[in-house]
Amino acid sequence: MSKFQITDPRGLLLRPTRRTVLQGAGALAGAAAFTGFGPFEASAQDNVLNVLTWPGHGDPAFVKPFEDEHGVKVVAKEYVGGEPMLALMNQSPPGSFDVVLADAEYIYMLQEGGFIDEMDPADYPLADYWPEFQKFPLHWMDDKLYSVMIRFGYLGLAYRTDVLNEEDVKTYKALWSEKVKGKVGFFDWYLPTMGCLSLGNGNKPPFDIDEAAFEALKETLFSLRPQTSGFYSMADQFAMLTNGTAGVIPGVGDWVVLLLQNEGVPVSAVVPDEGGIQWTESMSIVSSSSKKDLAKKFIQYASSPEGQFRSARLPAYWASIPNRKGWEKMNAEAPEDAVKLRHTFDARNVMDEYKDGKIFIRQTPVQQDIETWNDTWSEFKAM
Repeated sequence: MSKFQITDPRGLLLRPTRRTVLQGAGALAGAAAFTGFGPFEASAQDNVLNVLTWPGHGDPAFVKPFEDEHGVKVVAKEYVGGEPMLALMNQSPPGSFDVVLADAEYIYMLQEGGFIDEMDPADYPLADYWPEFQKFPLHWMDDKLYSVMIRFGYLGLAYRTDVLNEEDVKTYKALWSEKVKGKVGFFDWYLPTMGCLSLGNGNKPPFDIDEAAFEALKETLFSLRPQTSGFYSMADQFAMLTNGTAGVIPGVGDWVVLLLQNEGVPVSAVVPDEGGIQWTESMSIVSSSSKKDLAKKFIQYASSPEGQFRSARLPAYWASIPNRKGWEKMNAEAPEDAVKLRHTFDARNVMDEYKDGKIFIRQTPVQQDIETWNDTWSEFKAM
């Protein structure tokens, strides 16, 4: 088994056609409505770069050096979750976006739907990336590159250290502990939580499971309903861990706890013995963009040491970065942050998780369709 612990990338998804991608995005458009999106007026001005992205990537702490160098304004349209991203790509007029930052597991759908361009690997500093990420499977189709990794992290358990201890969280069984009865919170997106629970059930890889294993996963998920404190938006997870409403949240990790630790909240994150899931944020050039050269320059900046250094410490949430030279810059200019992110070279760091064989790349379901997993999640919430 490869160190990435996944099947061949051609088998990662259900090989949707352009028609099914568009139908799927349209069918899931309602998901976008629940995230509070309002009308988005994209600017066609040459000095404006429109980016569709997870929250935080339009922050001046990240984009200002690029804006200053090129005399442009970066305008970010934010979403939460892969299905709302697909819906926005499908429903927005052509040319609305120049760059899309998406989870790696959705890159194949974007490519199949004709939403993103092939990219020239020579245009980007992939040789500076850790070897594990230089040809990241979910970014390549038929040996052609369609996306560049910007950030990543691991998902397991985020927990309050005054409720659970290190011994408790060695296993996902901690979720059923009396210590957290009524205090198990959930990020309101099916994929991270169900993936981690699938690992807890012994499924490796966690998203490529047969019907019997899926039925067992449903049973595992539903059994957590008496433990549940609530289902939280991206921002609410921080608040609920801070005020103690949630004692533990599965399917999240350092991206939540690092900022809270900086504020003195007694929280930590762990990849349990059963394994954890890697999330990956990746940038692609939108096919309908009229500013593709500027889009390429933005992705070059985001993948450069300077862009990586800034991206790792976004005010919205911190993350790991794949560029080794970005690590070097962080160790030189912000060594305390390098320690917090485990981006040091002289001690155990985040790349050692691969050596342990505990990390599985997040992907969309293989043997079931997305709607089946999403419907199960909706049923769980309604119980």
